[in-house]
Formats: sequence, structure tokens, C-alpha cells
Amino acid sequence: MRIRSLGVIDDAVVELSPGFTAVTGETGAGKTMVVTSLGLLLGGRADAALVRLGAKSAVVEGRISVPAGSPAAVRAQEAGAELDEGALLISRTVSAEGRSRAFLGGRSVPVGLLAELADDLVAVHGQTDQQGLLRPARQRQALDRYAGDAVSGPHAKYAAAYRRLRDVVTELDELTTRARERAQEADLLRFGLDEVAGVEPLPGEDAELSAEAERLGHAEALASAASLAHSALAGDPEDQEGVDATTLVAGAGRTLDAVRSHDPALAALAERMGEIGILLSDVAGELAGYADNLDADPLRLAVVEERRADLTQLTRKYGVDITAVLAWAEEGAVRLSELEGDDDRIGELTTERDALRAELSGLAQALTDVRTEASMRFAAAVTAELASLAMPHARVSIDIRQADDPEGVEVGGRLVAYGPTGADEIELLLAPHPGAQPRPIAKGASGGELSRVMLAVEVVFAGSDPVPTYLFDEVDAGVGGKAAVEVGRRLARLAKSAQVVVVTHLPQVAAFADRQLLVEKTNDGSVTRSGVTVLEGEDRVRELSRMLAGQEDSETARAHAEELLATARGDG
Repeated sequence: MRIRSLGVIDDAVVELSPGFTAVTGETGAGKTMVVTSLGLLLGGRADAALVRLGAKSAVVEGRISVPAGSPAAVRAQEAGAELDEGALLISRTVSAEGRSRAFLGGRSVPVGLLAELADDLVAVHGQTDQQGLLRPARQRQALDRYAGDAVSGPHAKYAAAYRRLRDVVTELDELTTRARERAQEADLLRFGLDEVAGVEPLPGEDAELSAEAERLGHAEALASAASLAHSALAGDPEDQEGVDATTLVAGAGRTLDAVRSHDPALAALAERMGEIGILLSDVAGELAGYADNLDADPLRLAVVEERRADLTQLTRKYGVDITAVLAWAEEGAVRLSELEGDDDRIGELTTERDALRAELSGLAQALTDVRTEASMRFAAAVTAELASLAMPHARVSIDIRQADDPEGVEVGGRLVAYGPTGADEIELLLAPHPGAQPRPIAKGASGGELSRVMLAVEVVFAGSDPVPTYLFDEVDAGVGGKAAVEVGRRLARLAKSAQVVVVTHLPQVAAFADRQLLVEKTNDGSVTRSGVTVLEGEDRVRELSRMLAGQEDSETARAHAEELLATARGDG
């Protein structure tokens, strides 16, 4: 992992080996920045305050080995990332303005994707994680994670039934609480549909009647105009001296016909004149028929206007024209059918709700049963781990309880509250010594005891839900003496099956590491490439001596440091 311009770190490379790696150094030297860097690579929150003063951005780059076909590798490749000889290359940049960018296998990706991968890659455990695990909700998640398939199967069925019940109850509440509004809507629809049905409009009828009314309202003028036009074209039989257009055109045609043989051009005009004569005759005939057939009946006009008034009443209320009114009526009939079927729907939903509540009762009981069984195994395993962490008389138990709720589901013969994860409230309890009453771990454990309880919990998880890497950030806070030795010994045992990285200030813990990294500041207060070194031989003894006594050259501290290393190697 390469870290640049992050906190006190200017430019440093951290190489983590398999097994147990301890990261040590003076307080404020930048040890925690190693944890922060890994957190950024795993999708942690970006903060502009992390950027080194004067730098434009902080950059963390990491190379993480992932087995081919592992969930992390598959998810990364789905996102378009490429593996580099069995490793994922991850990069995270945080600007001084707080903007963040993430790259995975050469591809720009959302930061959230890194967080997804983190669950399969690294288990981070530090002081803030301890506080998170003190919350009952996290403890339930931890127990479910430990129980594995025994809980995940019933929980999936329960969650599906719970979601369906929530949807059913929501729809049922809407139908019942809005009964008055729905009844009013149905009444309005019935009135409107009855009004439309009473008029019985036809598609396009309003436009046709409008045209007919216009024609009837001007029948006299239309008839007069048609008569005058007919007379102009065909003449008036009673006017013997009148000259009409048809007669004039016919005379012109005969005149042209007499000489058309002398000039082809004139013959063409004679043909056209003949066509004009035919057209005039046709128009004159149609005008005569129009005038004869024109309906000037005022009674018909009254009927048309009355029908138009009825249609106008509909278009004022239900659409811009009769076509729109008919479309409204069709949609309204469908909606009315739905509203009238609500009573039946309410009955169906009520039956389904009761059936789902009964089903949830059985599923919640099944969840409680498997959690209870798993809690006994989990508590026994954590208690056994505590014995190896110098807490031989401590006892861990898990309290699984339910809260009474008359509107809840039945579990254990009682109506209890329930939610998306079941009906159980889960709390981890600790009795630190014989005779002590079990109390929630937040209240029943001292700082050092709490650290060991959390370590024991992580170790138990390692057996049931292993991840390749465990990172402990000063999880040994508040621990000293023999307990610290036991913490180191337990971490070393955990490192036999996984990569373990521990940021620690305890020499008893660091002595058990397979590899020890020292983080040192330079004179200007920064950590550079040479500021993160692998300690071996005499250098490691000197650092352990400093951690023991604050003096690298103290003969007593050196002897103690050598003894610690010998003890750790003897355990190995």
C-alpha cells in the first residue's frame, strides 16, 4: 500500500506480509494513518481534513490479492476491473476540497463498490467498531452472521412475508380510511355516466350538427345565392331576352369549331371551350339540385339547436368535444368498476392480512428458535475465547427477548412487536466474575475487558465467517500485563488461518507478530518512504525495549524484550 499526502504521511509504502503484522511507533507518528488509508481503499468516508497541509490531494494505492472466482474477484470483474496476476489494484484520491475518486483494476468506479468489496476482503476492528458492536441491532446482525444458513433461510422467508404484509396493510388502510372519498368519487362517476348515457352522443356528432345548424340558419341566403348563380349560368326560363353563361360559351364554341381546321392551335382552344361548356352545365345542374334540396325547415333547426345544447352540457363537464366525452365515459366506467369492487377487495385483503400474520408468527417463532440455539453456541465459543484471554471466570450470554404488543404477532404464546428482521431483541451480556449478574457488555465490562470481549467475538466470527484479512486498530487498549500477552498469543493463533494486521502500543502484543513495522517521523514532522521500516533482529529488540520502558538502550528493557520474543517464538 502506497500512501501520499495523508495526514502526517508525506510519501510512504507499507508492505503487509501474510500472518501477523504489528504496526508500532511513537504516539502521533502516523500509525493510525495506516488504518485510515486502508479504510479509504475499502470505501470509507473521505474527509478533506485528511489531506496533508499544502497538498492538493491525498492518494492511497493498494494491491490486494484475491483468489480467482472469489466473490470479491467476481464483483470487481462485473464492474469492468481487471485482475493483475491474481491481485486487485485499488486507488483512492481525496482532494483538498473534499472530492473523492476511486479506481479499481484500472477502471473508475463508484466509491460504494469498494465498500461492497470490503465485506469479503477485510474485517476492520477498532475502537469505533467496538462502539458499533455495543448496539443491539449490530449484535443481532452479528448473531445472525454467526448462525449462517440456519438463520438466513428462515429470515429470507420471513422478510418476503413481512414485505407482502406491509404492502397489504398499506393498501387495506388506504381503502378503509378513504372510504368516504371513494364513495363520493363513485357517486360523481355514476351521475356523469348516467348523464352521458341519457344523451347517447355519437362520435363526431357535435361537429356534424354545428355544420347543419350553420346551413339551416342561413338557408334563405344560400337558396338565393344558388338560384342567382344558376340563372347566371343556365338562364331564366321566363326571361326570353336574357343572356346566360352557358349560351355564350356554347356560341363561342361553335364559332371556333367553324374554323378549327385551319390552325391546330385554335383547334386546341376549341376543345378546351367545349370542356368549359360541359363544366358549366354540370355546375348549373348541381346548383339547381342544391336549391331544390335545401332544407329551410325552422322546426329542424330547432331540433338541431336543442340537440347541440344537450351535447354542449356534456362537453362543458367531461371533454373538449364529444370524442373526448366518450373517452372520459369509457375510463370512468372502468374506474367505477374498480371503486365498486373495493368492498370485495377489502375482504380479500383482510383475509390475506390475517393469513400473512399467522404465517409471520410461525416464521418469527422459527427465527427465535434458531437464534436461541445459535446464541448458546456463540456465547459458549466467546466464553471459551475469553478464558484464553486471561478472563477465565467471565461468562458471556445472549439475551433474546420480545416486547409485548397487542397488535403484534404471536411468538411463544404472546403477542409481540415485530419488524423486518423478526420479533427478537438481542443483547450481549457479560458476567466478568462468578456471582456477578450478567449485564450488557457496555455496562458490565471495563475498558480492557471490553477490548478482549470484542477480540473474542472477532475470533469466533473468524471460524464461522472468515475473511482473508483482519485489521485491529489498538483493540488492546486498556489491556496490560498477562492479559496483553494472552491477546498477543490469541492474535498469533488467528494469524495461522488469516492475515492479521494490528496497530498496537503494547510490546507484549507486538512480540507475537511474524513481522513488525515501525512508523517514524522525520525531523520536519512527516513520515516519508524511509519512515515505515521492517524491524528485524537488533532493531526489533530496540523498538520493543522502547515500548516497554521508553528507553531503547535500557539493559533491563532489552532483557525483557528478548524474553518476550523468546516466549512468542516458543508458542509458535
